[in-house]
Amino acid sequence: MTAPTTRLPALGRVFRVRAGVELKEFFRQRESVVFTLMFPVILLVVFGAVLDYQIGEGVTFTQYFMAGVIAAGILGASLQNMAIGIATERSDGTLKHLAGTPMPKAAYFVGKIAQVVAVTVVTIAILLVVGVVLYGIDLPSGSQWLTFAWVAVLGSAACTLLGIAVSSLAKNGRSASATVTPFALVLQFISGVFFRFDQIPEWMQTIAAVFPLKWMAQGLRSVFLPDALAASEPAGSWELGRVALVLLAWVVVGLLLCVRTFRWRDRADG
Repeated sequence: MTAPTTRLPALGRVFRVRAGVELKEFFRQRESVVFTLMFPVILLVVFGAVLDYQIGEGVTFTQYFMAGVIAAGILGASLQNMAIGIATERSDGTLKHLAGTPMPKAAYFVGKIAQVVAVTVVTIAILLVVGVVLYGIDLPSGSQWLTFAWVAVLGSAACTLLGIAVSSLAKNGRSASATVTPFALVLQFISGVFFRFDQIPEWMQTIAAVFPLKWMAQGLRSVFLPDALAASEPAGSWELGRVALVLLAWVVVGLLLCVRTFRWRDRADG
């Protein structure tokens, strides 16, 4: 008799199950939830309370800061979350185990992407609610929401791919946070998250312009600030076309880096 063949589940079902696993694992880890979701909210509350002043054109610093803190929240949900999480899973053998199962390897990345999307949406929603309720933030209107959406999507995609690539820099799971967090904080300081970008030294602006966070924050400022404040940007305008091109370029670069650097095994395993 011929042995019965075992039918593998449909690919779509595998992707959905893996996405569910990633979401459950994330939201069951209190430290990750607090740091990733609440840290940008804490920044908004603290900076909004301390730096409550007008920056011109009837705009408060909190209104200006809203774009930066959302960009920082996206960075945390994508780059930091991916880099630290994947490095930890590589170090504890999770990736090695998954690579040895019949699960398509693509399902692992689909699950990670689903996690980033969910965390990013929740983070942005919380920040917008807190900003409106506590500080009377003026929300985007009309077509500005479309700009908000594509900047957030491209920025999140670029930072997610960069985070997957950066995960290979950490020697092990214990050193991942120490490797990634300082890099992310420096990017935030020089990219116009905590300060007005035109008040940052030019050499720092030049460095920031290499990375996606600066462009994501600039694109988001275009929907939270009046057009009159575009004059304070380095080029004197929001440069939305360049924002799109740079973020798309980082998506391509990030994808190439992932292909070249991603490892399923820890360095110690060979």
